[in-house]
Amino acid sequence: MKNFALIGAAGYIAPRHMKAIRDTQNNLVAALDKNDSVGIIDSYFPEASFFTEFERFDRHVDKLRRANHAQKVDYVSICSPNYLHDSHMRFALRSGADAICEKPLVLNPWNIDGLMDIEKDTGKQINTILQLRLHPAIIELKQKVAQADSQHKFDVELTYITSRGNWYLNSWKGDETKSGGIATNIGVHFYDMLHFVFGALQQNQVHYHSPTCASGYLEYEKARVSWFLSVDVNHIPEQVRSQGQRTYRAIRAGDQEIEFSGGFTDLHTVSYQEILAGRGFGLEENRVAIETVSTIRDAKPLGLVGNYHPFLRNIEK
Repeated sequence: MKNFALIGAAGYIAPRHMKAIRDTQNNLVAALDKNDSVGIIDSYFPEASFFTEFERFDRHVDKLRRANHAQKVDYVSICSPNYLHDSHMRFALRSGADAICEKPLVLNPWNIDGLMDIEKDTGKQINTILQLRLHPAIIELKQKVAQADSQHKFDVELTYITSRGNWYLNSWKGDETKSGGIATNIGVHFYDMLHFVFGALQQNQVHYHSPTCASGYLEYEKARVSWFLSVDVNHIPEQVRSQGQRTYRAIRAGDQEIEFSGGFTDLHTVSYQEILAGRGFGLEENRVAIETVSTIRDAKPLGLVGNYHPFLRNIEK
C-alpha cells in the first residue's frame, strides 16, 4: 500500500484521483485546498488529514517523512490550478515523493527542462495524467493509422464544446496567465492525443482566438487537423442544444467518427494502475502538447483562410 497526499482537493477533478487512489488499494493520508468544501473526502478517505494552508500541509508532510516511515508520503497527486502545477511538482519531489500531475503539466515548454533537472537532483519522478492515450477508441485509431499507407494523411476534424457559465471567466480559468487560455485549459489533452496518434507536429496555425473559443489547423506526419474548442453554449449545434445537451464532442478521421465520450472517469484509475506499475507518462511525453498550446497562445489569428474549421463560419460572419 502506498501513501498519497493530494493538492487541490476541492477542485472538479480531485474526486477522480481520490477514487483512483482507493481503487488501487492505496491510502490518502493528507490533502490540501484553500477552500474547505471538501466533504467528498468522506466518501473515500475520511481519516485523511486536511489543511487549508500550504505551510501547515508542508510541515505535516515533512513530519511524516522524518518521524513515521509507515506514513511517509510516496506520491503527491496534484489537482491545483494550472499555473501552480510547476511549483507543486517541485514540492513533491523535494519532499521525497513522486508526483502525479493533472494536465496541463506546465504552461510553457521551458518549464519542462527545469523539472527534469529537479528529477535528476532528487531521484524522484513526475508522472502525468494523459488519459486519452489509454482510451480504447484512441488506441484502436492509433493502430489503424499505423497500418495505413505511410504516405497517407488522414483528414481530421476535432470539435469540443463544453459549456461553462458566467463564473468561468471570473475564475482563475478565465485568467490566461493562470490557466494558459482556453486551448491549454480544455484542449491540451486533445493535442497530446493527436500527436500520440498521428506523429510529429509539422504545422500549427490559429484562425480564431478569444477567451471562450479558439480554432485552428494542425498538420502532423499522418494527419491534417482542423480543430474547434469552445466553452460557449451558443456554439453547440442547434439540433443538439435543443435536446438540452451542453456538451458536444466529435472527432472525425476521414469518413469515420471516433466515439470516446464514455470511460473518462475510469481512465484515471487506469492511469494510476499504469503509474504504479512503472508505466506512467513522464515529462518528455508532454513536450509536444505543451509546445502546441504555447504556440497557439502567442499566435496571431489568421481568420477565415486555409483549412479552417467549418464551425468558424458561424462566428466570423
